[in-house]
Amino acid sequence: MSRAVKDDGPHPVDRHVGRRVSEKRIGLGYNQTDLGRALGLTFQQIQKYEKGANRISASKLWDIARFFKVDIGYFFEGLGSSEPGGSAEGGIGSFDHDYPSTRYSIEISRLAPRLNSRQQKLALELLREMSARPEVAEETGV
Repeated sequence: MSRAVKDDGPHPVDRHVGRRVSEKRIGLGYNQTDLGRALGLTFQQIQKYEKGANRISASKLWDIARFFKVDIGYFFEGLGSSEPGGSAEGGIGSFDHDYPSTRYSIEISRLAPRLNSRQQKLALELLREMSARPEVAEETGV
């Protein structure tokens, strides 16, 4: 089995697992240095894990899961498989990692369910409008 689908970057599964680590870390309020210290690693190594540039070994993923108090399967949620009993690589196209998670995007996703349907629709329309006009964000410095 090859490491990457293409030779021009990290394997999509490594990126997915790294992103899940990043989202959980940010959601719990830890920075990369905090996680690194808990695991006996540098924050630079955590950065590489989170980008998928370096694969996370099974034992290190186990340590991360214990630190975050989650089941190890948490990091693979959302991968799926295109066919029953198939490999995870079969479902590689089923998730999108074009945009990195930030503290703000995680907080938006955490707050959205607290809104009623009408408020969610208004918030969605606002976000769509703002994302369609990136010059507005640049002009306001946001």
